[in-house]
Amino acid sequence: MKYLIRTSELQPYSPANHTGTRNFRLVEGRNLEVVLGEVERGKGALPHAHPGIEQVCYLLEGSAHVEVAGEKFEMRAGEACFFPADAPHLFQATSEKVRVLVIYSPPYLEDPQNVRR
Repeated sequence: MKYLIRTSELQPYSPANHTGTRNFRLVEGRNLEVVLGEVERGKGALPHAHPGIEQVCYLLEGSAHVEVAGEKFEMRAGEACFFPADAPHLFQATSEKVRVLVIYSPPYLEDPQNVRR
């Protein structure tokens, strides 16, 4: 297990069910996963849900349109949103550059069995 994470050493990946997104997995623990995401304007997560997995998104930079369980709102840097387990949601960047810290519990780990479209 890594205790010090140097983001310059991380390999980006493009998450499934997303467009224009580069993710960097910062922490992969037994009970949580922390990801840094970079999203292009007009891109992001298509509608989906994570059965049994809770998710928090903290917007570090930029702005985004978010929908969760039918509720729609706009996020700005410094704000967070919560996606309850099983809740349908989407996330779309509305500014030129978006950086978002994503926390999953339990870990999502890009496992296709952990998503419902």
